[in-house]
Amino acid sequence: MGKTLLHKVWDAHTVRELPSGQTQLFVGLHLVHEVTSPQAFEMLRERGLTVRFPKRTFATVDHIVPTDLVQRPFVDDLAEEMMDAIEQNAAEFEIPLFNIDDQRQGVVHVIGPELGLTQPGMTIACGDSHTSTHGAFGAVAFGIGTSQVRDVLATQCLAMDPLKVRRIEVSGTLSEGVYAKDVILHIIGLLGVNGGVGYGYEYGGSVIEAMSIEERMTVCNMSIEGGARVGYVNPDQTTYDYLNGRPYAPRNFESAVEWWESMASDADAEYDDLVQIDGREIGPTVTWGITPGQSVGIDQDLPDLDAFAAADRSTVQEAFAYMDFEPGQKIAGTKVDVAFIGSCTNGRLSDLREAARVARGRKVATGVRALVVPGSQQVRIAAEAEGLHEIFAEAGFQWRGAGCSMCLAMNPDKLQGRELCASSSNRNFKGRQGSPTGRTLLMSPAMVAAAAVAGEVADVRELVG
Repeated sequence: MGKTLLHKVWDAHTVRELPSGQTQLFVGLHLVHEVTSPQAFEMLRERGLTVRFPKRTFATVDHIVPTDLVQRPFVDDLAEEMMDAIEQNAAEFEIPLFNIDDQRQGVVHVIGPELGLTQPGMTIACGDSHTSTHGAFGAVAFGIGTSQVRDVLATQCLAMDPLKVRRIEVSGTLSEGVYAKDVILHIIGLLGVNGGVGYGYEYGGSVIEAMSIEERMTVCNMSIEGGARVGYVNPDQTTYDYLNGRPYAPRNFESAVEWWESMASDADAEYDDLVQIDGREIGPTVTWGITPGQSVGIDQDLPDLDAFAAADRSTVQEAFAYMDFEPGQKIAGTKVDVAFIGSCTNGRLSDLREAARVARGRKVATGVRALVVPGSQQVRIAAEAEGLHEIFAEAGFQWRGAGCSMCLAMNPDKLQGRELCASSSNRNFKGRQGSPTGRTLLMSPAMVAAAAVAGEVADVRELVG
């Protein structure tokens, strides 16, 4: 019986089986940022420890970096303190740091791939929930907590629970105006936010295979929102073409590709579960509630309470009350106050191109505050070389610098009061975008652009069809 990629990578990185039943896994690549690392480094000092393999660790700044006026010291004292800490820690422990004055800086899950640090067959860890993004390359990538960041810094290992593997096949083709974001929102809506607990998700099928690397990154990014510990796509020629020539790509590239291909799931691999989805049934999708699993197609009504299991109804009622929605209401036509295009989910060049295609020749609706935030400095440079920033500016969008921005609002980009935001980010939790009462509707970047120019949730297919 063949093996899945997850099991092959797991076996290749196993140091030993622990008495607890967990596996001690060697971590091939460790990515750190300014928010979850200061305490971890301080714990190393308290114990007189060093970073075990500093050449396998790379740091960037993204969460708290302002995207409009990047000037030190930051206005926010805590943000400035975090910046001081990561600069000191990187220097003391000899870790490369992509700081705000470095053109390699950006959101951690954007720069890892674009620099070629992320590679197939790797184990990757980062103190950030959406580390599963890197699975788009055929890596097994975990988000970890601060104490685990300490462990990886000190030992280059993690204690991990074994995982089952669910293969999710999306077949057929996607319609015009339907994107990778719609695919993953559809999957989470189908399987639930806890459906992946104890699993790694392997994505496959003709729709996934036809996706670019950046689209696959969007799908893998939100695996964690469906409860899965990791999400990945088997490496193929699309993967190799993307990585070839990247700064940190292997020098003996052909030899690397040969090994990468051997790590892909075998044709006769055994899975713990199989889910099959017809891509033609997926339309532009929008969340309406307070979890990424509460979503509907743009042409659908909000569900009735009795459509949910009894155990879920209290959360559904809470979502309706918080969002000021009612069962049976249409999501299309919902007025928006803010439009945010960016994040580690959808802040890459292809995302900005699709949003610009909608924005071209149109104007942001009166009363809507619209932001476009590139995921990295390299994305910003490439987008400006194509003139995308001019398209956005002419339409009335604010063109910003690289950072996490309004995805989680640990920076000046925040919602105010009860503002409702059309967002290309990954979480619509209460207070996620900076206001305790602010509301978030997740959708694709093109759909966000459509909402910005319409002033309300709109079907992007009517603008690009």
